[in-house]
Amino acid sequence: MNLSVYQGYEEKKQHTTQDFAYNTYLCSLPLDFQNVPLHWHADIELIVVKKGRGIIRVDLQTHHVRAGDIILLLPGHLHEILQEDSYSMEYENILFEESLLLPIGGDQATATRLKPLFRGDLLPETVLFREGLPYYDDLWSLISDIDQHCDLRPIGWQLIVKSNLLRIFFILLQHTDHTRPTAHAARSLEKLKVLTTYVEAHISEEITVEMMADLTHYSKAHFMRFFHQQTGSRFTEWLNDYRLSMAARALTSTDDHIIEIAQQNGFYNLSYFNRLFKEKYQMTPRQFRRENKA
Repeated sequence: MNLSVYQGYEEKKQHTTQDFAYNTYLCSLPLDFQNVPLHWHADIELIVVKKGRGIIRVDLQTHHVRAGDIILLLPGHLHEILQEDSYSMEYENILFEESLLLPIGGDQATATRLKPLFRGDLLPETVLFREGLPYYDDLWSLISDIDQHCDLRPIGWQLIVKSNLLRIFFILLQHTDHTRPTAHAARSLEKLKVLTTYVEAHISEEITVEMMADLTHYSKAHFMRFFHQQTGSRFTEWLNDYRLSMAARALTSTDDHIIEIAQQNGFYNLSYFNRLFKEKYQMTPRQFRRENKA
């Protein structure tokens, strides 16, 4: 199951058209899902926390977020969203393509400012914006204005969306870091992006530590040490958790048989799947489907 499809299952409020690459929807942890597994995409994403608390990891940096916080995810940023202890969290996901803000043919501002920001040559001073930052109120006001115009949809509402997004990035460009991650850190992130992309594309197939070691050009022992150092998890544990998260979404969003869902997510031993699922969710797949579909 593709991560964009995975997230799309929980769309409750959507503002998009075929010719306007902007989309926003509301999500809740753990009501909609317990976590969004580690992944990346080419879109730009803003996560606006509306209620509660949670954990958002961006390029392996952990951020404990709360109501009012805004997280910026630029293209290619590895990220995951996790429940914090027993707290719930409601948040708005804003996704749009960078092409929305880049004019055809370009101009000096986009060539020397926006494009370098989107490809990582310029880095915002932070990806977490919360009350206390001198420009926080401006960011919050612009996002709120976007949401209001998306709800009302007056003639030309798309112009306000684009205008406010450009103003957001104008503010962020005043607070950028012209240094880049170290070569070692950049290589580590790229290797993890290769891994997560492969797992997403081959989730129904056998995936072994040896295969991932070959993919990253590491020995098996070096790969296992690398993955644990970067993520805090053993690869097989992370892979099982990723597959179980995808299976959980399929249980509540499709009518596929449980054995089919297990196999679609790489579990060909049903009893093993049931055991791991119950360990993670404290209920069987059948109980999970019944309770969450209700």
